Amino acid sequence: MSKLFSFSGSDDFCPGGSMYPNPKESNHFLSLGHHVDVYFPLRKRSRISAPFVFSGERFEQKKPSIEVLPDECLFEIFRRLPGGQERSACACVSKRWLTLVSDIRRDEITTQALNLKDVSTDKKGGVVSEDEDQDVEGDGYLSRSLEGKKATDVRLAAIAVGTASRGGLGKLFIRGSNSSRGVTAVGLRAISRGCPSLRVLSLWGLSSVGDEGLCQIADGCHQLEKLDLCHCPAITDKSLIAVAKTCPNLTDLTIEGCANIGNEGLQAVASCCSNLKSVSIRDCPLVGDQGIASMLSSASYSLTKVKLHALKITDVSLAVIGHYGNALTDLSLISLPNVSEKGFWVMGNGHGLQKLKSFTVTSCRGATDLGLEAVGKGCPNLKQFCLRKCAFLSDNGLVSFAKAAGSLESLQLEECHRITQYGFFGSLLNCGAKLKAISFVKCLGIKDLNLGLPSLSPCESLRSLSIRDCPGFGDSSLAALGKLCPQLQNVELSGLHGITDIGILPLLESCEAGLVKVNLSGCVNLSDKAVCVMADLHGWTLEMLNLDGCKISDASVVAIAESCQLLSDLDVSKCSITDSGIAALAHSNQINLQILSVSGCTMVSDKSLPSLGKLGQTLLGLNLQQCKAISSSAVDLLVEQLWRCDILF
Repeated sequence: MSKLFSFSGSDDFCPGGSMYPNPKESNHFLSLGHHVDVYFPLRKRSRISAPFVFSGERFEQKKPSIEVLPDECLFEIFRRLPGGQERSACACVSKRWLTLVSDIRRDEITTQALNLKDVSTDKKGGVVSEDEDQDVEGDGYLSRSLEGKKATDVRLAAIAVGTASRGGLGKLFIRGSNSSRGVTAVGLRAISRGCPSLRVLSLWGLSSVGDEGLCQIADGCHQLEKLDLCHCPAITDKSLIAVAKTCPNLTDLTIEGCANIGNEGLQAVASCCSNLKSVSIRDCPLVGDQGIASMLSSASYSLTKVKLHALKITDVSLAVIGHYGNALTDLSLISLPNVSEKGFWVMGNGHGLQKLKSFTVTSCRGATDLGLEAVGKGCPNLKQFCLRKCAFLSDNGLVSFAKAAGSLESLQLEECHRITQYGFFGSLLNCGAKLKAISFVKCLGIKDLNLGLPSLSPCESLRSLSIRDCPGFGDSSLAALGKLCPQLQNVELSGLHGITDIGILPLLESCEAGLVKVNLSGCVNLSDKAVCVMADLHGWTLEMLNLDGCKISDASVVAIAESCQLLSDLDVSKCSITDSGIAALAHSNQINLQILSVSGCTMVSDKSLPSLGKLGQTLLGLNLQQCKAISSSAVDLLVEQLWRCDILF
């Protein structure tokens, strides 16, 4: 050891002489350069390595790189950058840098970084104060949407970094995720740290997102107002409780197909979110009366919209709605198999639904005559009522409801097969003076009977009539409607094979106000006579006309071209229209069509190309599908000529 410390550069380290008798042999291990004639003790991390020669090849020294720094050092560097643009530029270098930058919270940006420049220069050479720049970053008016393969953690991290300096992220929608690199808690963590201004979050079909990810959102996004969770099976009450405790501004909650969310989560939302206004819950098997009752009773003065779909709730929930729904304006009850007639009756007699304006009931066996009559009496301000697939509702119940609901403006029935012609006309005659629209869809119980109605005062308030796919509705019913509804403006009679010219002519002659929108699609027994009378009587008001599948020819088109000055939407698909009919439309100086459909008109050929080109001066949409006599080359010319028109072929 003493020899080691007394060693000098001119002495031999080995007392016996050099360890290499031939000096050239040392070249195999040591360089002859001047910078290697020193002793290098072992180090934990080698900063600089000496070059050496092996087998005649020289390995060059590696250049120093910032990539050798550990993540902790890079994180400290990034959070000291002066602005969001600089951090965004760094995030573009690599995924590693993007991950580190996206992991920086706004409150982790050092004060020294914010004070590096009192002012910053914008692209136009102007001066913007740092305070103003920070205000812009926190507004949260940007919206982003990821779907399918594009929904990955990397993209979420990029969104978190990129939006921070461009106004802040306010709305985020994620629909599905990448099958191999889907959205996880890592991506939502980046959003929570970089987007504290997030107000709307929608997660659809994310099986890889669980409580950890949603808890990250709750931890960083305290301004959240709307939360939509659809088919996220890994999310449980735990994360919903976290959202309720940290996001007091929550106003809208939608939960669908989340099998692990139950009463406990809803109770937390009800107790912590006093501004809750809208709740929609569907297909959640753990949600029962306890959760619904807690939510309704806690938010009785703020909750305005409630939608309950496919839940295992009972009459207890409806009783709570009827008693505590003081602020409810919209209510939807869909597929509730455990709710009976008693539930609807108690809800109607609870006297709490005084502000209810819109009520929808679908596939509920408790919607019977007695239950709906109680609802009509207990909802004095009800304006819109929709019944779908209610098998136990009869004519008596519908008429009783119509008498009780004096403020009703819109009545819609769909697939209520016990309703007959008596229920249809009974509801029409007994509704109050405010009824404006009535619609019957697929009600197979309606038969065309000659009722011989007595002379009654007409329903002057009705403006819209829609009867679709009711095969028993025929000429007798239509003629009676013409006498009862003289102020009709919108008429939809689609899929009615029993309607002929004999039935529709009295209706056309009785409408005093002038028809505006008429849909007669699928009425295969209507002919040119009905269309010509309609064009003559209502051409001065008609704006939309659908004659898809009717037995009409060019004569109807000529009458339309001559009389319908305001018509903007015309559908004559699958009709016997020829090139002459198209030419008549083109030569009319009065008509200004914006949408024209001649789909399935096999007698329209390439000869109509000049006429269609002339119509194209005003057209925005043209449907030429299944027009087999029109060649593809003619369509190509039309596409080139009518560049502003969407053409379907």
